[in-house]
Amino acid sequence: MEGKTYKRIKGLVAATFTPFDNEGKVNIGIIPKYADYLAKEKVQGIFICGTSGESLSLSTTERVILAEAWLKAAKKRFRVIIHVGSNNQAEAIELAKHASKIGADGIAMMAPTFFKPCNIDDLITFFKPVATSASNTPFYYYNMPSATGVSLSVKEFLRKAKTIIPNLVGVKFTSNSFMEMAECINLEEHRFEVLNGYDENLICALALGVEGGVGSTYNYIPSIYNHLIEAFKQGDLEKARILQMRSIDIVNIIIRHGGGTRGGKAIMHLLGIDCGNCRPPFSPITESEYTVLKEELKQVNLL
Repeated sequence: MEGKTYKRIKGLVAATFTPFDNEGKVNIGIIPKYADYLAKEKVQGIFICGTSGESLSLSTTERVILAEAWLKAAKKRFRVIIHVGSNNQAEAIELAKHASKIGADGIAMMAPTFFKPCNIDDLITFFKPVATSASNTPFYYYNMPSATGVSLSVKEFLRKAKTIIPNLVGVKFTSNSFMEMAECINLEEHRFEVLNGYDENLICALALGVEGGVGSTYNYIPSIYNHLIEAFKQGDLEKARILQMRSIDIVNIIIRHGGGTRGGKAIMHLLGIDCGNCRPPFSPITESEYTVLKEELKQVNLL
């Protein structure tokens, strides 16, 4: 990133949901309201077209439209990181070029999920032309082995890729391997930014030195996490633990309703930000499910 100074993220990055209308088409009309809501909730950034955004269920054109809509709606109130990952390298290059052109604050990319890289060299070879096509935009490796099936050493990737991908700034670390997380944080005197990817483990990541995180629950309960971070900074670990358990209670609810994307979209609907249903293979939320969900959320004092 020649000529650019990169400032690390400190705080919450909401992994946004992709809004769909009743016909299952992308609904960018809700995005300005969605952006205003997130700005008011004091998120530091958004991560669009990722797992929560159903990226691999979107066409290239839809991802371009979403990127433009979010950049416009953000109004520089928070950073916009665009996930450009794809099993098709050419598509990822196209998306990365577009993200850079419209002024994204960062791009991210997960490993290909069907034909998988066998080693770190293969992964770097897949990423390099994508990152190079947006050479002035910070590049994050989106590590999520539970979804991609790629469990290569993140530490070794960072160590080896640093000179091959000059705009590599860090990793979205969506894994429960805290040993590996610690190694990445401390690699070469904290050279790389490590963003926690599992919301329910934020307190553990903070203890290791993480300063920011990317997550879907930051869309609808950011205040819990902002208070958790502040309590941790103040040394009030008991309060931080209580707040983390509050988030865990809510995570358990969304798991019962189809996971972070399906359940999360339903919660956003109840909060007044209608993102519609997910695309198949996720089934639509039924009215009876909404009734149960409302009661469960009331029990944990969310609604």
